[in-house]
Amino acid sequence: MSNVIIVTGCSKGLGKAIVEKLLSLSSSRHNDVLVIGLARSKEKLICLQEKFGSARFQYICGDITSVETITKLLKFLQENKIHHIQGLICNAGVLQPVGNVNTINVAEWKNLFDVNFFSIVDLVSKLLPFLKQAPGPINTAGNIIFVSSGASVKNYDGWGAYGSSKAALNHFCGTLAREEPLIKAVSVAPGVVDTDMQVEIRKNENKGMSQEALQRFIDLKKKGQLLPPEVPGVIYANLALKGIENEINGKYIRYNDPLLQEYSVNV
Repeated sequence: MSNVIIVTGCSKGLGKAIVEKLLSLSSSRHNDVLVIGLARSKEKLICLQEKFGSARFQYICGDITSVETITKLLKFLQENKIHHIQGLICNAGVLQPVGNVNTINVAEWKNLFDVNFFSIVDLVSKLLPFLKQAPGPINTAGNIIFVSSGASVKNYDGWGAYGSSKAALNHFCGTLAREEPLIKAVSVAPGVVDTDMQVEIRKNENKGMSQEALQRFIDLKKKGQLLPPEVPGVIYANLALKGIENEINGKYIRYNDPLLQEYSVNV
């Protein structure tokens, strides 16, 4: 059986780049890897499968917060006799609601936390038995890699919900590393990446950001300073393929930290 790596939110942007890096890197290194992608856009998932083949890429189409989606994943694992998972990359996330603390809509905050945090907690809890059985690298079983954000440690106007959810994710990462010796976990901020989320930010449709904060992102785009998804994508892929080193286990870390230099290799 192939080494199995699961990627959420994989149909576009950073998630798609992670899948493509996982499969290109594993091919060049002659590693037998099956990537299972979770996302809502079936057409884009089908395109990935057509590009890489069903022996290397399988998918579960559905909302990450839905019990039905996770049930379909577990059923797929059972039917295909997959008993261990080498890596789990949690990428799915949303930015909205964006708004000042004086305009908080608690229902919208709860929806964001369901996507950015609680769906991940649920998925990890369901997959821990599979991750703990994986003959993973660096003398451990499986590796869990969380896509975090600089907003988890720095305040941006209007981003209270998003930043809080990513801060909670960082803490959950540390809890996993402390309490479960058979897995390793790391929470990595990818930098400011040129994805649909950046388009959403620049539109600022609900006027939830200050003009100063908004202008920063507009300027990054104008100056060509947004990162291509492939730049952090290769780091997430290598963390799953190579395994998480002890010195970053349980930590929050930025994509360009020197400790991640070895994971930025494209070959």
